[in-house]
Amino acid sequence: MAQELDTDLVSKPSGSSPYPRMTYEEFLEKCDATRAEWVDGEVFVMSPPSIRHQRIVGFLYALLQFFVESHELGVVFVAPFQMSLSFRPSGREPDVLFVRQGRLSLLQRNFLDGPADLVIEVVSPDSRSRDRTEKYSEYQQAGVGEYWVIDPKRRRAEFFVLDETATYKPVPTEDGVYSSSVLPGLWLKVDWLWQETLPTLMFVLKEWGLV
Repeated sequence: MAQELDTDLVSKPSGSSPYPRMTYEEFLEKCDATRAEWVDGEVFVMSPPSIRHQRIVGFLYALLQFFVESHELGVVFVAPFQMSLSFRPSGREPDVLFVRQGRLSLLQRNFLDGPADLVIEVVSPDSRSRDRTEKYSEYQQAGVGEYWVIDPKRRRAEFFVLDETATYKPVPTEDGVYSSSVLPGLWLKVDWLWQETLPTLMFVLKEWGLV
């Protein structure tokens, strides 16, 4: 659920940021509990997520969290948690992100100071362009190794991995199954995401052969 904004930040007319321009340090201090993103001095508040959005985010977070923890691969975070990128520059709030063990030194008190190894964005009606164009470009330029764009309304899932030229290439599914490059051994049946009732974690773990 979206939190209330700081009372000392005056709203602006529709179509512009409700925040005054500020540094990233000021943003982290004033917007610590707000679902918002910072882009080159401007702050943008995100709409409250839908129940469906949150269920899919929670499902994906649970899968990654169990897989990463059981293999001691690093850490997984779910929004709200900031990822600071030097490209543009920007402070984004991915729905789910993974940071491998060898890069945990990038973690600060309340943000990741650099690109995650894997980022997942679940599209909302107001975020489709942002997730598929702006963030796609920023994540590619910043070096996010793997990027998932999940669009529940269109029942469309796109997966991108940086190639040897540091450019995103789309990775197709095989028989409806996507296998992660950043997390070898982790795979996902895309149709799971469109089910009215999402699979339980135990169901997926049995599919993976982990229990």
